[in-house]
Amino acid sequence: MSDEPHADPRRRYSSPVVDGPGKSASRAMLRAVGFEDDDFCKPQVGIASTASQVTPCNSHIDELAEQARAGANEAGGKGVVFNTITISDGIANGTEGMKYSLVSREVIADSIETVAGCEGFDGLVAIGGCDKNMPGCMIGLARLDRPSVFVYGGTILPGDNHTDIVSVFEAMGAHSRGDIDLIALKQIEETAIPGPGACGGMYTANTMASAIEALGMSLPNSSAQNAVSDTKRDDSRAAGAAVLALLERDLKPSDIMTSDAFENAITVVIALGGSTNAVLHLLAMASAIGVELSVDDFTRIGRRVPVLADLRPSGHYMMSELVAIGGIQPLMKTLLEAGLLHGDCLTVTGKTLAENLAEVAAYPDDQRIIAALDAPIKAQSHLRILHGNLAPEGAVAKITGKEGTRFTGRARVFGSEEEAQARINDGSVVAGEVVVIRYEGPRGGPGMREMLTPTSAIMGRGLGDRVALITDGRFSGGSHGFVVGHVSPEAFNGGPIALVEDGDEITIDAEADTINVALSHDEFELRRAAWRQPEPRYRRGVLAKYARTVSSASLGAVTDLPE
Repeated sequence: MSDEPHADPRRRYSSPVVDGPGKSASRAMLRAVGFEDDDFCKPQVGIASTASQVTPCNSHIDELAEQARAGANEAGGKGVVFNTITISDGIANGTEGMKYSLVSREVIADSIETVAGCEGFDGLVAIGGCDKNMPGCMIGLARLDRPSVFVYGGTILPGDNHTDIVSVFEAMGAHSRGDIDLIALKQIEETAIPGPGACGGMYTANTMASAIEALGMSLPNSSAQNAVSDTKRDDSRAAGAAVLALLERDLKPSDIMTSDAFENAITVVIALGGSTNAVLHLLAMASAIGVELSVDDFTRIGRRVPVLADLRPSGHYMMSELVAIGGIQPLMKTLLEAGLLHGDCLTVTGKTLAENLAEVAAYPDDQRIIAALDAPIKAQSHLRILHGNLAPEGAVAKITGKEGTRFTGRARVFGSEEEAQARINDGSVVAGEVVVIRYEGPRGGPGMREMLTPTSAIMGRGLGDRVALITDGRFSGGSHGFVVGHVSPEAFNGGPIALVEDGDEITIDAEADTINVALSHDEFELRRAAWRQPEPRYRRGVLAKYARTVSSASLGAVTDLPE
């Protein structure tokens, strides 16, 4: 047995860990978890699993991880499964626990980087099934920059009467208004979530899965498969094998996650009517791989890309219904042929995007989910980056046009989500008002909670087109209505949203892309002089660490910016 490093270039990271007499102790440990003599000569593929009973989004991923491991082994590698965490937005929404949601993205990225960096994996498969573990996985893969494939855990099937998790939240609002009784609410609660898989509309999970496929980091159609299906198991197995092919070519995330690839991802998110969270997560993913991307790139791209998908929350259909007609590949081919995608971007298949799409068939003629390019649902992007004296660094609005494109109203200011929720539920919030929820930003919350509960309550009370809501927090992909989030700078940092008072007139204009409060410069300065930063809500623990390191939402709320 030689002390010389292994000559196999595919084993750049595992060779120093297991080769030679000096690594006998390492091999002894690995023999105890199933390694045999031949395995030490194979490229090691780490399988990052987010399997958990915490949420239906991830409850089946242990099986998918085993499929990926088998695929890596069959292709000549040695698959090793390890776990990272997940949390459930759907369970935590409206509670203090929701503050851990965005934080979990960083914990996941850190844990994948930590395990792979320590153990010497040559390549990786990461399997995510819920909102934050997908960008968390991608940030971890980007930092490591080793041949990698992302697998989406897949979408849930619809509940009874075409219901999903947002149906439950909106039913809660309808019950608080007195429109439905407890029996009807319980019936929706019991049937809306029929089994494993991520929330069924074009909410954050399906949005990010689609974006990652368009980015080139998952196999074709990985984003458009039902969680419980043979196709999803096959996709996972194929991903394990694909990593071995990427190792042969030394094709890494930095070769795939280019500036043009991020433009492709943004384009597909817009065409699908995707979540505002895509802005936050794509900014963070780009930062991790070293690609310059700004909130204003979403405006630039959005001017030429229409919304084509009639998907929830603003539309009618669910992801499982898009799966049934071919997924997002026919849409991507349409966008490519219209010159809206960069076809020369490399993908994890080893082929370009254009090559992957060459043989893709069109959607069935009778489908109603994806509109034609010449008859779009909305001619320009629904994701609007707003600037103005309330958001000098920008804010993100999701305006489909169904709720109008301009809103002026009097501010109703709340210092937390709970305060706002109580006043929405008791009827204190009335038509013509702009609900302002502040001190919920990345540092102030900390953790930038999603406002699915108050936005659903507004919709449930029939105020969706008559009440606007703005916040330095963010929104669930299931939120809809006249909503603006990510207001930056945030209130905790002394941003203008901290200076708004009840009764101030606020105007949101999604055509001019502006958000302003009717205050003079002098009045702003008087209020600024009187403002004092509040004490941090947490002094120790993960939320305190996050608050000390997190950047502005306008930069993706990342925690590892260079000094």
